[in-house]
Amino acid sequence: MEGYRRYAIYYAPEHGPLADFGKAWLGWDALAGVPRAHLRLQGLPRSVESLTAAPRKYGFHATIKPPFRLVEGSDIQLLHRSAAALCAQLKPVLVEGLRLSRMGGFLALTPRGDTRALNAMAGSVVEALDGFRAPLTPEELARRSPDRLSARQRKCLQRWGYPYVMEEFRFHMTLTGRLENGDAERVLNVLAPVLDPLIDRPVRIRGLCLFGEAEDGRFHNLHRYPLAG
Repeated sequence: MEGYRRYAIYYAPEHGPLADFGKAWLGWDALAGVPRAHLRLQGLPRSVESLTAAPRKYGFHATIKPPFRLVEGSDIQLLHRSAAALCAQLKPVLVEGLRLSRMGGFLALTPRGDTRALNAMAGSVVEALDGFRAPLTPEELARRSPDRLSARQRKCLQRWGYPYVMEEFRFHMTLTGRLENGDAERVLNVLAPVLDPLIDRPVRIRGLCLFGEAEDGRFHNLHRYPLAG
């Protein structure tokens, strides 16, 4: 767990067909820490390597607590113990299913049905572990283009280091980078029949994962914590 530039708390599917799809589609196995051969599908507007270049380094996941540098005076072992203790108190969350959606120019898997319990769980993690997060540098703050954010998003950025948390949180598992409208429709049409059998069923979120960003920018799945509350 030592030696990573940033850490994050993500949801990553447990071993199974959906997790296998995510590794093959993105071309990165965050748990094993190795590249994977890309899934080959007919009808895509360009190569899968190009379509997935932006999300590949993060691995197949949904962000719960966004990546952060450890604050001075803390260490990864303390974060690890605190994350384990927190997750032991949190209850698993049942999601009705997932759907393939367009979000701000990219494609992602998003939850079906009532997301209040999911949002509350994510907010609890953001708040409980925020003491481990180093404040944003002026450069990090500028990269978030605060002038383009809503007032609520700017408030979240200043308070929590990321604009899309708390009331702005939207659970999603990113599948592509930004796409033009025509490309997005073509990718959606190709992926839908592959994903439908994997996502049209309830999903029980039974654990969260500690991810670390290596020096090459790739994120690794370092530990899975069961939600045992």
